[in-house]
Amino acid sequence: MISRPEQLAEFVAHLAPHAVIGLDTEADSLHSYREKICLVQVSSPDGGWLVDPLAGIDLSEFYASLSRHRIVIHGADYDLRLLGRHGSFDARDIFDTSIAARFAGLEQIGYAALVEKFFGVQLCKASQRADWGRRPLPPKMEEYALNDVRYLLPLAEILENRLRELGRWEWYLQSRDAMVQSAREPRERDMENAWRISGSSKLTPREASVLRALWHWRESEASAWDRPTFHVISNDRMIDAARAAAAGRSLEVHRMPSARYGRMKEALRAALELPESEWPVYEPERKPRPNGAACRLFEQLRERRDKIAGELAIDPALIASRLTLMSAAQKNGARLLPWQRDLLQLDSM
Repeated sequence: MISRPEQLAEFVAHLAPHAVIGLDTEADSLHSYREKICLVQVSSPDGGWLVDPLAGIDLSEFYASLSRHRIVIHGADYDLRLLGRHGSFDARDIFDTSIAARFAGLEQIGYAALVEKFFGVQLCKASQRADWGRRPLPPKMEEYALNDVRYLLPLAEILENRLRELGRWEWYLQSRDAMVQSAREPRERDMENAWRISGSSKLTPREASVLRALWHWRESEASAWDRPTFHVISNDRMIDAARAAAAGRSLEVHRMPSARYGRMKEALRAALELPESEWPVYEPERKPRPNGAACRLFEQLRERRDKIAGELAIDPALIASRLTLMSAAQKNGARLLPWQRDLLQLDSM
């Protein structure tokens, strides 16, 4: 466990000669409102280490050093976004074993499934949803974390060899680059509409105005408590509460501190006093229906995609999703990579 400055400097120097390292992260989004990196796991050909971002040490030197290595990560999109939000992370030579497994035609592409397939090892998943912010970490959680990087390097070697043998290496590189670029693009939260949770479109305007108030109340409570929002109240119960309040029925809320309940009642009171002109209105997005020519082209593309996917023994969605195919059929600027356009022969249509 790297938790002191002198350990970190020695660790970075130790990694320097290695061209390829494995990496994974653990966060605490299931246990706090403000997601933070709780652990960074690293492997090299001669061992595995746990770096502790919660120990109060400056990790800038470590993050900067990562750009000097090829980094193997499974399902890299999440880790890259997480690292990008919390550190100066500029590594670009990423090998994503999840993407590679899809191009290799493997049906089960989860890390544990791949480890079992290629190494005959069944990984314990008991710590998957554990609180990684706790200290000290129990030995079983440390072992779980180390296992997440223990097999990455040999797995990457197996998958790269397979992709080169299949002639799909360039396809993989294009898709990997697109993933890395997407992970670098910031995702802004739409606070105006974030309250429109699943099921909100079925509410009346007045019920929706109450839900909106409850959503903002929940955000405030979760932020002050530093717990995930579902610890305050679940989405389903919040929608039930909005319906009940709008109908004048009593609320059924369990295990809520009296002060928090009082603040919720105040939010409800303010929402119920809003004039009708301030109630939100649900306006479903109206997309133009595809014309006959676009529908026929879509079917041609879908049949071609499915035939090619069958011949290659890969998931058809890897070539293009149905939504992307329809966008291409409607000539709406579908975002297809060169290898995908070539397979579908789009430029000849």
